[in-house]
Amino acid sequence: MEEKNKHGVKLGLFIFIGLLFFLAGVLAIGNINNSFTKSINVVAIFPQVSGLQPGDNVWLSGVKVGTVKELQFMPNSAVMVNINLEKKLQQYIPKNALAKIGSDGLIGNKLIVIYSGDIAKGAINIDDTLKVEPTITNEDMMATLQANNQNLLAITSDFKTLSKNLVSGEGSVGQLLTNDDLYNNLSTSVAAINSAANKLNTMSASLVLFTDKMNTDGNLPNSFVEDTILFSQIADAIATLNEASETAKKITENLETTTAGLNQNTNSVAGVILNDPAASENLKQSLINLESSTKKLNENMEALKHNFLFRRYFKKQEKTE
Repeated sequence: MEEKNKHGVKLGLFIFIGLLFFLAGVLAIGNINNSFTKSINVVAIFPQVSGLQPGDNVWLSGVKVGTVKELQFMPNSAVMVNINLEKKLQQYIPKNALAKIGSDGLIGNKLIVIYSGDIAKGAINIDDTLKVEPTITNEDMMATLQANNQNLLAITSDFKTLSKNLVSGEGSVGQLLTNDDLYNNLSTSVAAINSAANKLNTMSASLVLFTDKMNTDGNLPNSFVEDTILFSQIADAIATLNEASETAKKITENLETTTAGLNQNTNSVAGVILNDPAASENLKQSLINLESSTKKLNENMEALKHNFLFRRYFKKQEKTE
């Protein structure tokens, strides 16, 4: 009788432990533990849910804050998702937060991600509606991939045609690759351009050196630029030079007028001398005769000085002087 009691106790203990493991597994797998957690209900309306199911997780900043409770179709084929959020985390979820559908890993279970928003504008309340962000579905990704494949195929075809034309020497680039003369001419042109560039660099360096010297204090160019007194003196000298030039010009004009008058007026003495050769010759002969008479007069005066009749007079004149 005692052996039967021990066997019954062992059997009951084994069944109790099995029930505990079964209950723990149901709670872990079915997420039933949320039934014992205080929560609030909010909704989010998505155009399509991409395989989202009741019981999927809801994340905020990488932390689970709730689960998907129910999915309901709406008249416009959209899907309203009822979400259970833990009430103790309500204060951390902004009222203007956004929601989007993501996945746990590359091909993992679907989930809802809550992000963005400003908590300073208030926390979310019961039955609030979260704004949603359109998500890229697998169909969208496949369509984009298909379009990229078509573009890649077109690029490959164009590149194949281009390479064929280059090899056959068509076009400017093809001729450059296949025509030696064109390549040599291009090389010569490039060399000439490089030479011109080197000369330009040398000229630029010389110009920089020249400007540096001009900016050095004490030299003449710097004095022209910096010394306002010297510049004023130079300006005055240039103005004086311009006035002298104008005066010389007027003198030249007057001289030309006088010369023209002498050449045209044959009644004046100067006009007669300049225009009448005979009068000029007579004037010349008269000057010669005057010089000869003056010489003879000097000789006569000298003879008078030695004459005994006038010697005393001249000696008295010399003493007076």
